[in-house]
Order: sequence, then structure tokens, then C-alpha cells
Amino acid sequence: MSLRGGRNKIGSTHRTEEISEIQPPRPSWELRFLKGLLFLYILLGLLIAGINFGWAPNASPRAQAVILALWQFYENQFKTILIIVCSILTLRVVGKREIPRMRRYNLIGFVSAAFVIHILGPLVSGNPDLYFVGMPLPWSTSGLRLAVGSSSFYQDQLPHLGEGGIRSALVVFAAIHVVVLAGTLLLGRRWQCSTICLFNGFASEVFAPAFPLFGKRRKLGKGTLGFFSVMRWLLLGTSLIFTVFWLAVLVFDLQPAGMRLLETLETYKYLIVELLLAMFFWTVLIGRGYCYYCPLGTVLGWVGTAVGQKIVTTRAKCIGCGKCDAACPLSIRIKDRALKGEAVVDSRCVGCGHCIDVCPAQTLGYSTGFLRLIGRG
Repeated sequence: MSLRGGRNKIGSTHRTEEISEIQPPRPSWELRFLKGLLFLYILLGLLIAGINFGWAPNASPRAQAVILALWQFYENQFKTILIIVCSILTLRVVGKREIPRMRRYNLIGFVSAAFVIHILGPLVSGNPDLYFVGMPLPWSTSGLRLAVGSSSFYQDQLPHLGEGGIRSALVVFAAIHVVVLAGTLLLGRRWQCSTICLFNGFASEVFAPAFPLFGKRRKLGKGTLGFFSVMRWLLLGTSLIFTVFWLAVLVFDLQPAGMRLLETLETYKYLIVELLLAMFFWTVLIGRGYCYYCPLGTVLGWVGTAVGQKIVTTRAKCIGCGKCDAACPLSIRIKDRALKGEAVVDSRCVGCGHCIDVCPAQTLGYSTGFLRLIGRG
């Protein structure tokens, strides 16, 4: 009897294992909740952006005030709460299969950056629109346009910000450039792209396990990578044109006839190439899609390479499992170089450390010239 029962038990276990191989385990409640929050964030972003850029310009003053208050709440309080909640969920999801040391640093950075830009900054300055100048050149010229009194951006912001609010925004805009450049010289591209970026960087980390929103995660093909490469140079060139134009207007006090047209083109660039396309990638591809061709990221990638940013591959012997390649959101080939003990130097690397966290042999590490100098690289 016991032998027969034992056989049945073994057979049952074997069949269960076969079924589990065919049917992958259901996502945890944390992952389902995280995907739900990602869907909500995208939906509200599209809805509020559509109202703000589409309907608000022709609405009554009272309606415009309501729309503005809604947009500011979404960009400030809602986003900060979302970053905190999703950071906790992501750590719970990822922590079940790896030790997320680098991710933990990333998420602490994004929570801190959101608190400064979206909560503390508006509270101290009285300007709830500081996020407009939260990304430095060449990503956005909003700070330069805000300094040009004849620009439509300045004229739109003046009624509800006043001269004092505009001055505070320009101080923040200048300070952010100092913080980003200094941090990158010390810590490489990781500082901006995986610690303080409140556009695509934060979303790529706090929602990381939830990408893509629909379908299964898959490796990017040569065609997709080629598209990103072309977009990288196109967007960098376009952004530099905008930057040079507004610097010339500001420095030489110019009043060119095409100023309003250029402002309109930059708005459409933001809405289509950055906001909508980034959200599209979140939905069907990867979270770091925009990071492949972000103009600021491209420049900081070059700076990071110049200051010795690299992934160290000699802390232990590589076992060739390939988990690092699978974890890299920028499709950088790490395993082949790790097997040879060669450092990974690539300007696309955002320093997220996902490869470091998943390495079972603890072979990998993140390093820059400064980190090596203080014995941390």
C-alpha cells in the first residue's frame, strides 16, 4: 500500500512539474499592482497632457485654472507618491530573485530627487512649476525660453508665476546644470540617468518589473536597435539646434521672426518624440526605450566615458550564465567581455547596475575614475 501510494505521489509530483513548465507561475500581487499603477500613470498622463495642450488654450480662464491645478498636482504630489509606492513594490518583486543593492540606491535617489523638485522646491519658492526646468540642456530649452521675455513660454508663465516665480525657476535651472555636471564627473552617467532623472529614468526604475505593460519581454532585434541609433543622432542634432537658437536669442537679444514657430516645433517634439513614444515603449517594449536616444543621455554618456565609467568584470570568475546580458536594459553585451576579464565601456550604459545585481558569481562592479580614487570602484 505504501509503495503504491509512494508511486502515485511521485507520479503526481512529476506531472505537476511538467504542468509548471508549460504554464509559468502567475504574477505576484505586487507585480499585478505595479502593472496597474503603470497603466494608470500612462492613462492619466495622456489624458491630462491632451487637456492641457489641446483644450486649455481655448478654455475659459476659470477652466484653465482648474486644468493647471490638475496638471500641477499630477506632476508634483501624484508623481512623488507614485515613485515611493512603486519603489517599494519593485523592491519586493525583484528581491524575490536577486539582491537588489544597486536598484535600492537608484530608487532612493529618485525618491529624494522627486521630494526636492516636486515637493520641497515648490514649497520653498512658491512655484509649483519647477519641474518645467527639471531637465538640463540639451534635453529641454525651457529654462532658456523662460529667460527670454518675448517668448510665448515666458508670456504663458508670467501671469501665474510672476517675476519672482520666474526668477526662482531660472535659479533652479542653473543649479541643476551644476548638479548634473558635477555628479557626472564623479559618478558617470549613472548620476543623472539612474539616480535623479525625473522624466524617463525614474519610470524605467520604479516600474522596471512591469515592462512591457502588454505582452512578454523580448530581446531587441537589429532593426529596433538600428532605429534607436538613427533616432539618437536625429534627436541630438535637433536638440542642439534648439539650444543654439535660444542661446543666441538670449545672448545677443535677438527677435527672429521664426521664434514662435520654433517654440511650437519644440512642443511637438516633446509630445510626440519624447512623451508619447516613451510611453509607447513602456507599453510594448522596454522601459529604457527613450534612454537609447535621449540627447542629454548621449552627451552624458560621452562625459561618463571620459571620466572612466565602466563595468568591472574581474571581481570573481565569470561562469558564463548570461544573466547580465538579459538584465541590461540597453542591450549591451556584457558576458563576452566578462569571460575575457575585460571592462565594459559603452556610452549607452546608464549605470543602472541591473547586471551587477543579477550576477550569481558577483563578478561585476560599477566604477569611475573618482570611485577608484576613493577605493569604491
